[in-house]
Amino acid sequence: MKLSIVIPVFNERTTLPAVLENVARVSLEKEILIVDDGSTDGTREYLQGLAPTPEEGIRIFFHDRNRGKGAALRTGFAEAAGDIVIIQDADLEYDPQDYPALLQPILDGRADVVYGSRFLGGPHRVLFFWHYVGNKLLTLISNMLTNLNLSDMETCYKVFRSDVLRDLTFSSDGFAIEAEMTVKIAKAGFRIYETPITYSGRDYTEGKKITWKDAFPTLWALIRHRFFSA
Repeated sequence: MKLSIVIPVFNERTTLPAVLENVARVSLEKEILIVDDGSTDGTREYLQGLAPTPEEGIRIFFHDRNRGKGAALRTGFAEAAGDIVIIQDADLEYDPQDYPALLQPILDGRADVVYGSRFLGGPHRVLFFWHYVGNKLLTLISNMLTNLNLSDMETCYKVFRSDVLRDLTFSSDGFAIEAEMTVKIAKAGFRIYETPITYSGRDYTEGKKITWKDAFPTLWALIRHRFFSA
């Protein structure tokens, strides 16, 4: 099976080269789809200088302005040609060495979608208590609305059979895409598995972008897509 790795990027010049090296070391048949979402810190120029070829399995797409993680993911999903699609952040918080464990439930035929959970006992950097509380609260609300028992709705590592993505349509531009995907996957009845992952969280001095303000559009997305959208 071929793996499509979708990497949304916004102002990650200092970490993106290492992420691409880590992804390249994964010994799977793969393509790498990088979507620059209007970066202004030199990321765009770095990517323009890569000059990737189709033979290397790397394709790069540019948004003319910053539209949000959801918009970048939609661009990548539309271009993905693999049998399985995985989301990879560009900030070194998530380790591509976890790919085999994430893919296994799909390869075994047990799952249509796999979430990599930061809260199931994998090694993780100890950081913000209130971020943890916020994540758990949003996951709890998500579970109440979808009748799932996820431990980590907001995780970056979401893995899909490609036909799952073809069956779903997403509209969120920002971080609320995580909530929209979860609700729509649940409503469609796809089989979801979770697996523990390594998590090396970063703080705001290291470039972390999501804040408490992002909880409000996420909460609205949970409600809107559960009750008011197809």
